[in-house]
Amino acid sequence: MTLKEHAKRLKSDVPAVFLALKDSRTPLSAKIFAALTVAYALSPIDLIPDFIPVLGYLDDLLILPALATAAIHFIPKDVMEECRRKSEGMWENGKPKKWYFAVPIVLFWLVILLLILKGLF
Repeated sequence: MTLKEHAKRLKSDVPAVFLALKDSRTPLSAKIFAALTVAYALSPIDLIPDFIPVLGYLDDLLILPALATAAIHFIPKDVMEECRRKSEGMWENGKPKKWYFAVPIVLFWLVILLLILKGLF
């Protein structure tokens, strides 16, 4: 599989992992990895900021695929295939059709911001 094919597969696997996260047939261990994967994929904050030359994009090339692979490994194959079918076309023009999938991430960062502000004052 070429790098371009792998990137395209990853783009469709992240929404599928999100759908598997909500599926009742997904075991707890898979849900933990799925939640980490989706949170990291949607989070505007990276472990290594993108403005740092080379290293900034390296974390996206290594961490996100590693998290997605771990999540997919723990998700039952039939559940993952079903979620892949459901997730087809979920992203139009690089944006999710269902914008409300980002709501948990926005709420998470708002809580963090509030905790920081509360600690400062």
